[in-house]
This record gives sequence, structure tokens and C-alpha cells, in this order.
Amino acid sequence: MSWTARWSWRLTLIVVGLVILGYVVKYAWVVIFPVLMALILCTVLSPVTGLLRRRAHLPNGLAAAATMLGAILVVVAVGFTIAPSVASQGGDIVDRASDGLQRVQDWVQESNFVSAQQIDAGLQGLQERLSGSAGSIASGVLTGVSAITNGVVNLVLVLILSFLFLKDGHRFLPWLSRLTGPTSGPHLHAVGRRSWDTLGGFIRTQALVSLIDAVLIGAGLLVIGVPLAVPLAVITFFAGFVPIVGAFVAGIIAVLIALVSNGVTGALLVLLLILVVQQLEGNVLSPYLQSRSMDLHAAVVLLAVTLGGTLFGITGAFLAVPVAAVLAVVVRYLDEVVDQRSGGHAEPAVTPPAG
Repeated sequence: MSWTARWSWRLTLIVVGLVILGYVVKYAWVVIFPVLMALILCTVLSPVTGLLRRRAHLPNGLAAAATMLGAILVVVAVGFTIAPSVASQGGDIVDRASDGLQRVQDWVQESNFVSAQQIDAGLQGLQERLSGSAGSIASGVLTGVSAITNGVVNLVLVLILSFLFLKDGHRFLPWLSRLTGPTSGPHLHAVGRRSWDTLGGFIRTQALVSLIDAVLIGAGLLVIGVPLAVPLAVITFFAGFVPIVGAFVAGIIAVLIALVSNGVTGALLVLLLILVVQQLEGNVLSPYLQSRSMDLHAAVVLLAVTLGGTLFGITGAFLAVPVAAVLAVVVRYLDEVVDQRSGGHAEPAVTPPAG
């Protein structure tokens, strides 16, 4: 009973601490989110900055500026390379998707699935609800404008923070080691270095998974004979960076276009193709690649994405894996320390802080 009481009290304090931490994250999210996105971006760009600093002997600020400018130019160049082919057929995508929606609407009206009276009653109820919700609609429009403004502000803030992290980020761990002293400093330095290396594989893995999805779906659309296969593959690639919603929207567009161009059979084949690719990505490909790049078990990846998406939506699903990877790095390092102090053979690889 005494042992149970002690550990129940300790676990209760841990839960209370986690709840308080959750509230802190909630109210400070407007600052935490751009910092996290900048850190993830810097894990990809920092090797380039380090190379320019070591090989070209550029100053820290110039190396960071060159890296950021090069990354922006690459993104713009890729956009200008792909955009003309996509933009030239973008109208066709919209028109055929609209035709697909119209065909679905006509099928619903002509079938006995929904009667004309039910459609008229639904439309009338929708009209009454719209008439009585003018204030809510106006508020929603203002919310959408505010969201776009916040997105632009966050993008600029992420770019500025990324430049600052690339410029001075290599000084943070040595400074933290000196600040915390010789006892805790080397351990924090080692954990920070491992976490940084682990996060570096996150964006690369996401890009690889999105590329494989785009290639598989694009090849399948070509085999089925669906027009606009290349623009749809490009849309699938970029939508893959938005968990859950991105793949769903890209799949719906492809099915609607197939419905207009290839009929019901073609639409069903495209739907089957997308379901197979998404199941392959969600249950095999993404967990396997992320478990290898982040040293996480596939089950941990699945549970982390499910929990993050449930609690924090799309953002939580996107950030769940890197957060779980960092936590795993900390737990793994603590296990090495405990094993070393208890007489085991494993020793944590403590990197001495740079001067």
C-alpha cells in the first residue's frame, strides 16, 4: 500500500505537469509553431550552410543568406518549370471536375436513391439556413481572411527564423553546454545533436513518400487512360505534404475527372487505385521509411500520427512523428546513462562541447 501510494502520487504529479505543459503550448502556439517549422526546415538546409562555411570560408551570415536564397530559387525554379504545364491544363481539371460533380448530381436526381421532393426540401432548408446565417457567413469570411493573413505572416516569420538559425544555430549547443555546467552540459549537447540529426530525415522522408505516391498514382492514371495524368500526379505530390486532407482532396479530383472521361468503370478503377496506394503508404511505406529514418518502430509512427491528428488536427498529424522521434532520442539516451551507471556495457556517446 505504501509503494502504491508513493507511485500514485508521483504519477499524479506527472499528469498535472503534462496538463500544465499542454496549456502553455496551447497559449504559446502562435510562437511555438513558426519556431518548430523553422527548425524542421533548418535540419534540411544546415548541411549546405555548413559546407559553404567550411569549404568556401564564407562568414556565417553570408553562408546562411546564400543557403536561404538558393533554397528559394530552387523552389521558384521548380514552380516555374512545372507551373506552365499544370496551369495550361488547370482549367481542364476544374471543368472536368465540375462536370463530374454535375454527373453525380444528375445520377442522384435520376435514381430512386433520393427523390425530387427530398432534394427540393433539402435545398429549401439550406436556403432558409443561409438566410438566417448571414452574420455567421460574414464572420466566416473574416475568419478566412484572417487565416490567410496569419499564414503569410507565419511564412515570413519562418523564413526569418530559418535564416537566424542557420546563421547562429551552431553556437546554441556549445552555449547551452557552458550555461548548464560540466555535469549536465555534455548530456544536453549529445541529446541535442542526436535530435537534430534525427529531425534531418523527416522532410526528406516526407518528400520521398510523396514522390512515390505521385509516381504510382500517375502511372496508374496513364494505364487506365485518364487524361491530365501528369498534372494530377503533380497535385498528388504537393498534397502529400498535408496529411490526410491533401491525399483525400487529390483523390476526389482524380475520381471526378475519370468519371467524366472514362465513365463509371474508369472512376471505380481510379478510386481503387487511390485506395490501394493510400493503404500502401499509410500502413507500409510511410511507417517503414519513417521508422528507418527516425529510428522509430512502425507501430509508434502509426500511433503518434493517430494521436497527433486526433488532438491537434492536420498540424498535429504533421508534427507528431518528429516530436515522437525527439522523445525517443531522449528516452534512449537516458536508458544508456542508466545502463552505464548500473554497471552495463553501453555508454552514451557524449560529444564534448565545442569551444
